[in-house]
Amino acid sequence: MKELNRRRFIKGSAAALALASSARFAEAAKGFQYRWIVSSAMYGTLPLATILPEIHKAGATDIDIWPRRHGNQREQMEEMGLDAFEALMEKNKVHLGCLTHYDLGPFGLAKEMPVAKRFGCTVMVCGGKGPKNLKGKELKAAVKKFVEEMKPHVAMAEEHGVRIAVENHGNNLIDSADSLKWLVELESSNSMAVALAPYHLENLGLGSKELAALVGDVGNRMAMFYAWQHGMGCMEKLPKEQELLQMPGRGQLDFGPIVKAMKKVKYNGYTQVFMHPVPRGIPILDTAADVTKEINRARNYMEGLV
Repeated sequence: MKELNRRRFIKGSAAALALASSARFAEAAKGFQYRWIVSSAMYGTLPLATILPEIHKAGATDIDIWPRRHGNQREQMEEMGLDAFEALMEKNKVHLGCLTHYDLGPFGLAKEMPVAKRFGCTVMVCGGKGPKNLKGKELKAAVKKFVEEMKPHVAMAEEHGVRIAVENHGNNLIDSADSLKWLVELESSNSMAVALAPYHLENLGLGSKELAALVGDVGNRMAMFYAWQHGMGCMEKLPKEQELLQMPGRGQLDFGPIVKAMKKVKYNGYTQVFMHPVPRGIPILDTAADVTKEINRARNYMEGLV
């Protein structure tokens, strides 16, 4: 009888602890929830008809469409026609959340804005443009000039209901933490936003704590967060297990402090599990199902940090 009571006590205590833990988790997560979006480039140049059924399987409803050289799904849209693309999206219950256009750059997005508006796409990602390797006052002045040059483009974005999210791409005017902070400080419009890529900032020596501080600084002027780390890089061909170290939960970057900062600012933009394969334009793994499985592994890691 004593043994039975002891077991009941242990079982009851475990249940109580689990309930308390669940309540703490719910309270901690209150006000924050990932908005997952899947990049078409993760699937290389596979057909949209193959990729779109994977989006829900990867825990998302939104897709980020990329053009060549990382994918070719934007070109596929043109080849099939926008009406056919719309029908394919509706069939798979997928929404176009983002158009990524490093090819057009920040000053060439105008022709794509009507396409974004047609599909209710709210984010367009591009790189910055201007002199490189600046610091201090020179960097601030260059970012200020960029902001002034972007004003007509930002105004057009406002008219079309889209946010221009500038990614901190390497070897770029907008590549450092300071440049991102100046960007959101000098341009007050919410239609000018940030696409934050830890990969490139790690190259500049930022770790988890610095990245978390940056998330706190830019807050919800961040429209896209790439769950992407440096690992062993993406510029040279590596064995697949080393290439995959760019993915969350595989490499050394601790995303915990970053997620904590996202929760604190109640981040409401998109989050995208991401990496670059070598060469560009191939799926990150052999099949669409394998790609989706790896996205889900990384997504579960990120969910666990909440």
